[in-house]
Amino acid sequence: MVRRFRKRVCGLNPLKKFVYLISPNKIDHKFCKDLDKVLSYKNVSYFQLRLKNIKTNKLSKFVNKIKKITSKHKVKLIINDNFIFASKAKADGCHMGQQDGSFEIARYKLKNKILGITCHNSKILAKNAIKNKADYVAFGSFFKSRLKPNAKKVNLNILRWAKKNIKKPVVAIGGINNLNYKKLIRNGAKYIAISSFIWDNPSLKPKFAIKKFK
Repeated sequence: MVRRFRKRVCGLNPLKKFVYLISPNKIDHKFCKDLDKVLSYKNVSYFQLRLKNIKTNKLSKFVNKIKKITSKHKVKLIINDNFIFASKAKADGCHMGQQDGSFEIARYKLKNKILGITCHNSKILAKNAIKNKADYVAFGSFFKSRLKPNAKKVNLNILRWAKKNIKKPVVAIGGINNLNYKKLIRNGAKYIAISSFIWDNPSLKPKFAIKKFK
């Protein structure tokens, strides 16, 4: 009982699936086995497939394999950027950046699917996203990110503001690791987006790296 109480006090729930996992930019034939092991830890709610400069037919093959794994572990499969492909692939949803086309069209296309958007450090973008029926909003980068090294850093105050003013889940992104993620949850993030710490960790294999988030 004492241990559970302490976890709640610091803003964490040991049974909560608070991880929003993002794929590396490139994946190989070993990736699906690694993903299966990572999702077995049961702390991931969303898995975003973020592959750049890949042909649609090759992407489709990866998605078909990955869908079986995410379904097995009851994790939502989110496609990065391409809402048209997300619809055709019958993924659970799509994540969009501010430059990834019309959010309104994406919302129409993905009527009953999950649709989220990056809002950087902007209250205005977040309000517009909610107005346009986003299912979640993402803020960041909170720390220096290997995935996006040139991203502008964001202050924790945006999470505190969102906790009071945004009635949809908030995802924190950018340079998140096992040493800094708790402060994001304490300040209002419902989910933490992680990628490099899992897939590009020089010290830990993915199946062990994911266990650092508990």
